[in-house]
Amino acid sequence: MKRAIPISRNTQKRDLADGEFHVAIKKQIINTMKTNIRTLGLLVVLVAASVFSPKQASAQQDYVSLQVFYDELSPYGEWIDYPEYGYVWIPDEGSDFMPYSSQGQWVLTNYGWTWISDYEWGWAPFHYGRWDYDNYYGWLWVPDYEWGPSWVTWRSARGYYGWQPMRPGISISLSFGNDYYNNYNDYWMFVSDRDFQRPNVSRYYVNETNLNIIIRNSTVINNTYIDNSRNTTYVSGPAREDVQRNTGRRVSSVAIRENSTPGQVLKNGQLQIYRPNVRKNNDSGHKPTPTRITSREDVKRPAERNAVNRQRDASPTNNRREQQQQRQNTINQQNIDKGNAQREQQHKVNQSENNRQRQEQQQQQRQNEINQQNIDKGNAQREQQQKVNQSENNRQRQQQRQNDINQQNIDKGNAQREQQQKVNQSENNRQQQQQQQNIDKNNAQPAQQQKINAPQNNVREQRQINRQEKNDRDKQEKENKKRQE
Repeated sequence: MKRAIPISRNTQKRDLADGEFHVAIKKQIINTMKTNIRTLGLLVVLVAASVFSPKQASAQQDYVSLQVFYDELSPYGEWIDYPEYGYVWIPDEGSDFMPYSSQGQWVLTNYGWTWISDYEWGWAPFHYGRWDYDNYYGWLWVPDYEWGPSWVTWRSARGYYGWQPMRPGISISLSFGNDYYNNYNDYWMFVSDRDFQRPNVSRYYVNETNLNIIIRNSTVINNTYIDNSRNTTYVSGPAREDVQRNTGRRVSSVAIRENSTPGQVLKNGQLQIYRPNVRKNNDSGHKPTPTRITSREDVKRPAERNAVNRQRDASPTNNRREQQQQRQNTINQQNIDKGNAQREQQHKVNQSENNRQRQEQQQQQRQNEINQQNIDKGNAQREQQQKVNQSENNRQRQQQRQNDINQQNIDKGNAQREQQQKVNQSENNRQQQQQQQNIDKNNAQPAQQQKINAPQNNVREQRQINRQEKNDRDKQEKENKKRQE
């Protein structure tokens, strides 16, 4: 169960002087708290008004000194003078206590992931200063002046987020380096990314068996946020988009509102927290010191401490304050329970919405698969048709090539025939010329022979004529003889 937020007496006196402010807030509280507030006296109303009357986060507050830490944290622990750091605070918590681990949760604000502690004193040591570990005293807190959503170093592994307190004197840039990681890796807390935002996140930390493996396979998260109003840079932790993607849930941002008195409360999606600007010296210019400083030899070991039974101040004033605080605790717890119920209801609504979205995504995925199947089928058909068309085109190209070859053969044959015809024609012409020459030659030979044979023929003819004439004379003579006879 979460404990109430402490209210200082100095702040109550300031609130008593601010009459009009508290009257208006008193009316608001009476309307919302009903019978519970009416049973309280004027002092209780003023205390409640100081808790539930935040200023805007951007409002400028007066400066305070480290004295506010010395005074407000004394009821919950011991201040000692530590050799290395000076005044440090040791909480009245057991050996199982670890900063940014016990009794708290992570919420997202404009400044990054912010640690919301369930401890009454959690508004200070988890947002100012640094933590360190001493083998005898356990965890001790070193005050500082800068406010931050948390002062831790972040890392991520597959399915996990982890963090550890940032030691005193370590700058943000140095905390991102491997040297710091390798030399100071004993206090890492890792949790599954789906359990990262749980209000009871301390129940889900990774055990030591798996922790070393996860750490070795992790990488630093070096996201930062620059707060110009305070001139400070914060380590903001995992990006909202990464957390939403890893968890499958929407991450809502919590608005920070200023509290005018020490304390913090998470209510209606707002973090009301006391976060004053702190300076080194007090108003008188003197360096503040704790009112009560415990000797280091008197500090008990963590296992011997008992924060519940420890009584540091038994004065009547503090007894009345404790009674008033107890009543306020009840109211605060009711508000916390109501907020938890609202968050649980919202979680159910978100779960239902997530289921609906998953169903829609599944339906869309099935439709996409059907569409993809149709696309694949269409592509297969087009590929098949392309193959058929390609085959037909190949056949046509082959036929065309064959036709071209045939035509070439035809043209070649025609050319050969024409060439042969020319050759034959030339041969015929030659033969005809030769024949004509032979004829002419043959025709020329008889004439020549006749010219050669003409004298001979004339002689023969003359001889023949002479024989004929002789025969005719002989014949005539015989006839003449016969007639004579």
